[in-house]
Amino acid sequence: MELKNKKLSEAEFFEERQQVLSQWKTGSDPDLDFEKAIAFLKQLPEEKNFAIKMAKAKVTGQTMVQPRAGVPVLSEHIKLLQYLEASGADFVPSTIDSYTRQNRYLEAERGIQESSVQNRAMLNGFPAVNHGVEGCRKVMESVGVPIQARHGTPDARLLSEIIHAAGWTSNEGGGISYNIPYAKSISLETSIRNWQYCDRLVGYYEEHGVHINREPFGPLTGTLVPPSISNCISIIEALLAAEQGVKNITVGYGMGGNIIQDIAAIRTLQKQTDAFLIKNGYHDVIVTTVFHQWMGGFPADEAEATGLIAMSSTVAALSKATKMITKTSHESIGIPTKEANGLGIKTSKYVVTLLQDQTFPDCDKLTEEMMQIESEVDCLMDCILKVGEGDLAQGVVKAFEQGLIDVPFAPSKYNAGKILPARDNEGNIRILEFGNLCFTDTIKKFHFDKIAQRAAFEQRPVSFQLTIDDVYAVSNDHLIGRPFSKH
Repeated sequence: MELKNKKLSEAEFFEERQQVLSQWKTGSDPDLDFEKAIAFLKQLPEEKNFAIKMAKAKVTGQTMVQPRAGVPVLSEHIKLLQYLEASGADFVPSTIDSYTRQNRYLEAERGIQESSVQNRAMLNGFPAVNHGVEGCRKVMESVGVPIQARHGTPDARLLSEIIHAAGWTSNEGGGISYNIPYAKSISLETSIRNWQYCDRLVGYYEEHGVHINREPFGPLTGTLVPPSISNCISIIEALLAAEQGVKNITVGYGMGGNIIQDIAAIRTLQKQTDAFLIKNGYHDVIVTTVFHQWMGGFPADEAEATGLIAMSSTVAALSKATKMITKTSHESIGIPTKEANGLGIKTSKYVVTLLQDQTFPDCDKLTEEMMQIESEVDCLMDCILKVGEGDLAQGVVKAFEQGLIDVPFAPSKYNAGKILPARDNEGNIRILEFGNLCFTDTIKKFHFDKIAQRAAFEQRPVSFQLTIDDVYAVSNDHLIGRPFSKH
């Protein structure tokens, strides 16, 4: 069946559901019965519903704080989340292990057993499918804040069934953002279709009075991603989700480093997502935003890393993002301890609380950057819809095939990988090589001129070396990879 951006009928959804629930033994859990699951979710207090809490934060102008975390053993995972909640997290995550992300549940089961025997984590996250509804409910009941599943899964259908029935009221990901940056050989037709099921599941709950949040993964590869590309993909995934009945969507963006550009990106992301949803007939969707702290290389020095976290928090607060995903001072070392994660939360929470009542003022540079991002997003969206002959899902597949939209540094063979980003002389992320990206000549000239100004300032040619230097710059204590600022 050809992929289309069309809501799955109830009959199609339930037919597919039979196959999904047969993937692993926990799929036959009686708690996955919709009547039981809906009744359970309806009795959850509002303060534990992710969608409701995000909507309230948007109204009050607060920037909520959420870490990343997950370990394989149920009891240890519960202790970890309780520690993070006590550290001030407004939401807690459950980062899912890599075996589960690839639907390799048998290996995940072995990992749980080995972790228990060896008394240390043998998986890089929480295997929610293996723990089933019962285990995931124990996690939910152990904390007083909402839980979100964070993973990177091209096929999250069974995972979604289990977490939502367990009372986890948010799920991160999408058919593009959890494929192109994460997988090598999975087609977009496959991953988009899988995520249509995940969104239809949320839509089914919404039809029965249960509010569940969905969050496309905004940062993509997290390395020098131009705002218009990440914003465009977030908007696309919001539209695909809305078609399946999702009513609460959080669109995201990963910190770029230039304060003006980052604030412009969050503001335009909110503005354009709202506009595209309304334009396409989705008038009752609540849109919120999430700002991801710096996703690139971190400095090894803990004090410097904490400074970067504080800067990220400042930008998130001034952008008025609804939520911020935190980092830790151990980013360059490896998996952080719960103590390091807690300190990252406390640092972030302190900064956003101090800045809660402050607003970044409008100015010419901010207006110009917002207009530039908006024009680029409009250009990409027009091109995608045109090549898809009006169907968004088909447009995405064909646009990626032709390189009309392209994500830098992504591993997927379904991504052209021909564009190269670089910073301009003020640290804004621009595009050095366009590949076949469907931008107008005017947009291309804007990017070329900005990068040429930097190259002239640094007295060197416009070349790939700019990109290389920029990738490593922040971990070497600078935003822009200037040749004369290297250690």
